[in-house]
Amino acid sequence: MIWILLTLVYGLLKGGREISKKKAMDRSSVMEVLLIYTLIGFLIVVPRAPHAMGMQPYQYGLVLIKSFSIFLAWMMGFHALKHLPVSLYGVLDLSRVLLGTLMGVIVLHEVLLWNQILGLSLVALGLLALRFNLFSKIREKHTHETDTKKEDDKDPLADNSEIAEDKTSGSGDAPEGSRTKFVVLAFGSCVLNSVSGLLDKILMKDINSSQMQFWYMLFLLALYSLYVLITRTKIRKDSFKNGWIWLMSIMFVIGDASLFIANADPDSSVTVMTVVKQSACFVTILGGKFVFHEKGIAYRIFCASIILIGIVMSVLYAA
Repeated sequence: MIWILLTLVYGLLKGGREISKKKAMDRSSVMEVLLIYTLIGFLIVVPRAPHAMGMQPYQYGLVLIKSFSIFLAWMMGFHALKHLPVSLYGVLDLSRVLLGTLMGVIVLHEVLLWNQILGLSLVALGLLALRFNLFSKIREKHTHETDTKKEDDKDPLADNSEIAEDKTSGSGDAPEGSRTKFVVLAFGSCVLNSVSGLLDKILMKDINSSQMQFWYMLFLLALYSLYVLITRTKIRKDSFKNGWIWLMSIMFVIGDASLFIANADPDSSVTVMTVVKQSACFVTILGGKFVFHEKGIAYRIFCASIILIGIVMSVLYAA
C-alpha cells in the first residue's frame, strides 16, 4: 500500500510542477527554465553524494540512458506546455499510461489482472475522447476558414466564438489550428518518459534512491549545460530570481525521491504505478481553471473523470 501512496504523491506533485513550469515560462525562456531547474534540483541532492557511490559500470550507463531520455523528453514537453493550455497538456500527458503499461507487460513480463485491463480500457477511452475532440476542433476551424472565404454572408460571431474563447486561455497558448505540432511534441515526451519509467524499475532493484537521484541529476545537468554551450544559448541572471523555477525544483526532487522509493519496493508494479501517476492530470485541470482561467474545461474534466475511474479500477486489488 505504501508504494501506491508514494506514487500518488509523485503524481500530485507532477501536476503541480506542470503549473509551475507554465508560470515560470511566462518570465523565462524554455532553456533558461530547463537549465536552472536542473541546476537547483542537482544542488538539492548534492548532500546525498556520499551515499551515491559504488554502482557497477553498466548501472552508470543505464542511468545515463535514462538521463538522456529525460533530456529529450523535457525539451519536447516544455515546448509543448509553453504553447498548449496546461489542462489540455495534462490530459494529453496521460497517453504515457498506455506506453508504460505496454513496456511493463512486454519487458518486465508483468501480468494484467481483469481489473487492470478494464481500468486501462477506461483510461484509453478517456484519451481517445479527448483526442477526438481536439482534432475535430482543428478540422472544424479549417472548414470554417475555407467556408468563410466563399460565403461572405456567414455570421462570424457564431462560428468564431469557440476560437475567440480559446484565445483567452493560458498565456502563450498557440492558436487552435497550429497546435498539432505541439501535440506531437507532447506525445514524443510521453514516449521518452515511459522509457525512463521502465529504467527506474529495472535500476531500483539493485541501487538506492540516493545513487539514482545524484547521478541522474548530474548527467542531466551536464547534458543541458553542454547543449547551452554548443548552441550558445543566453541565460539571463534575472531568471535565477524566478520563484516558479525554485518551486518546481523542490517539487521535482521530493516527487522523484518518492517514486524511486516506490520502485524499490519488490511488490510494486510498473503497470499500476503508471496508472496512478496519471492523478497529475486533475491538478493540471484545476490549475488551468483557477490559475490560468482557461475556457472549455468541462469537456476535459469529463475525459479526466473517465480516466479517474480507470485508475481506481487498476489499483483496486493492488493495495
